[in-house]
Amino acid sequence: MNQSTRITKDITMFEENRKKLPASLPDSSAAVARLAEQYYEDTKYYYSKKDYFTAFGCINYAHGLLDAILKTTQEESP
Repeated sequence: MNQSTRITKDITMFEENRKKLPASLPDSSAAVARLAEQYYEDTKYYYSKKDYFTAFGCINYAHGLLDAILKTTQEESP
């Protein structure tokens, strides 16, 4: 899989995973979700510039932040 294909796959995965976020988040989690969205937007910017190395780093960071929120909200659910 080439770099471009890998990043577009990760972008799609992020878009699907963010749909799993609860509609209402505590303030601290909402702030982290906004940060994840900023990294997602950065990914698209760097991807458009063909800076795949930076784009890949950004999308991975976005995934990590989103995963942390999802894990935390799942643990808090009854």
